[in-house]
Amino acid sequence: MRRHFALALAAAMLSTGCLAAAAGGAAAGVYITSRGAEAVIEGSVEDVATRAESVMGEMGITKEGESTENEGAKHVLKGKKGDLDVNIDINRETDKTTKVEVTARKNLAEWDKDYAKDLLNRIVEKG
Repeated sequence: MRRHFALALAAAMLSTGCLAAAAGGAAAGVYITSRGAEAVIEGSVEDVATRAESVMGEMGITKEGESTENEGAKHVLKGKKGDLDVNIDINRETDKTTKVEVTARKNLAEWDKDYAKDLLNRIVEKG
């Protein structure tokens, strides 16, 4: 009986993102994706982009590009750190929340998910 309850609880937590947060993500529910890290955090796209640029500077990531789309609802930052190509996609979820996906690509087939998670955690902590 306890086993069934534990499985049901784990399934419920997984569906809401709580399990990922409990497994080492920040309070915002940072979780690992197939290529990097992702979270929905409080703040406007503009505010989160400002925080992300600040963290890029702190981590020694050289900014190589930036774009804004959909009247500011989407903002993309691109940078370089050593052999990593860093990409930060910032998209409006609601009026008060923003979805952020960070990737750090080593080459065509290899991603540094730990670096992406660390970068995203630092963006979350700036809020």
